[in-house]
Amino acid sequence: MATTNEYIEYVCEQIKGIGDIRYRKMFGEFMVYVNEKPVIIVCNNVSFVKKLECIEAMMKDAEIGYPYKGAKEHYVLDIDNSEFSKSVLMKVEEVIPISKPRKKK
Repeated sequence: MATTNEYIEYVCEQIKGIGDIRYRKMFGEFMVYVNEKPVIIVCNNVSFVKKLECIEAMMKDAEIGYPYKGAKEHYVLDIDNSEFSKSVLMKVEEVIPISKPRKKK
């Protein structure tokens, strides 16, 4: 089951106010960016955040999952808890670099 447009819009609404938010369809699923930094991968209507040391304590009780086959383990973000999600993503946004544009061949 692919992520629905309604769900990706809901995700963006839940984290509204922490920066410039946009999403992009990738590989049939979505990447959510905050201030041009990739912070959430959304697959099958589930929000995943990269396992990073800066959020380890905050996410200690979070479910672990794989956004797609071959991916590394990610935390499953409780996007329904807007304030918690915002606090996690603000920490993630601080340490994630801006994606470099790929050179065209």
